[in-house]
Amino acid sequence: MKASFRLVTIAGIEIGIHYTWLLAFALITWTLAEGFFPDAFPGWSTATYWVTGVIAALLLFLSVLVHELAHSLVARSRGLPVQGITLFIFGGVSSLGAEARSAWEEFAIAVVGPATSLLLAAAFGVGYWATAHQDSPPTAILAYLALINAMLGLFNLLPGFPLDGGRVLRAAIWGATGSFYRATRIAAGVGQGLAFLFIGWGVFQVLTGNVLGGLWIAFIGWFLNSAAEASRQETVVQETLRGVRVSEVMERNPEVISPGFAVDVLVRDFFLQRGKRALPVHEDGQLVGIVSITDVKGVAPDKWASTRVAQVMTTTPLWSVSPDSDVAEALRLLAERGLNQLLVVAGGAAVGVVSRENILRYVQLMSDLGVSRRPGALGRRG
Repeated sequence: MKASFRLVTIAGIEIGIHYTWLLAFALITWTLAEGFFPDAFPGWSTATYWVTGVIAALLLFLSVLVHELAHSLVARSRGLPVQGITLFIFGGVSSLGAEARSAWEEFAIAVVGPATSLLLAAAFGVGYWATAHQDSPPTAILAYLALINAMLGLFNLLPGFPLDGGRVLRAAIWGATGSFYRATRIAAGVGQGLAFLFIGWGVFQVLTGNVLGGLWIAFIGWFLNSAAEASRQETVVQETLRGVRVSEVMERNPEVISPGFAVDVLVRDFFLQRGKRALPVHEDGQLVGIVSITDVKGVAPDKWASTRVAQVMTTTPLWSVSPDSDVAEALRLLAERGLNQLLVVAGGAAVGVVSRENILRYVQLMSDLGVSRRPGALGRRG
């Protein structure tokens, strides 16, 4: 999940907020100010309840951030790249640049989050116990944070992917079977089963009069089911692409253009007539750049005839892969860089183009043929 805006950088990890976080913050603040705190600590003014609610909601999301930082820091200590943390309506998510390389690594990264939440619950619980004789907002906030962190830690230990407990389950199955893909499929299936239980419980709550709470529970179930299904589909794609090389899916012998061509020729003969959106630029048989519709946008149409491709082409960075690269690596690079296609380069020349469409077409073909992997493909995870 991409952040709507960046908040801060902690220990070299970018922290962002998705716009749905604002909805969650408002809803939690309202629930605390109008429900939880008045019921548990009666007699305060309305303003006190709302200020306490705002502070408690902010500290809740700070607790969620600490939970996610624990995941990210352990992952980074294991050598896995951490792309950032995003806070959103259901809490937070750590974006890692690669999967764990072993069952033990998966377990360590997964279990540290709930463990951190339970430690926070214990710390806040001690604070509440020490101040329980005071009927004050700080005491109320400590009580809430102890309760909510305990709930957060225990909820995340439920054995349904993509919850942390589901990742622990995946690690256990992976360790027992030696198959990362089989472990993911099973954990995702358990996650979907858990999600349907949440949806059913939410519907029951709505029918018995708890409309807001029931809708929220059902919404959580819907999110868990969607995330589990996405993980299952991603696993199918990864397993299908295991051992497949870029040369097997790329478009070969792409059309190229010389840096000396005028932009009007590029637009007329390639963009308009042939439907190209980007072209490799070759000089003396070597790749020197790439020119796309985006590059041309900055040139006024009446200047196209007098402007050369060399003046508008992109020379760096030129994201590319080799024909022998894994397709899975190409797909990961496309996703990380937000690209539609990659150049395939060999001997300094562009020998092909690989796009998301090429890769997904290959996966669909394998699915239509009823096979999950190319015959003879060699994989690393079993």
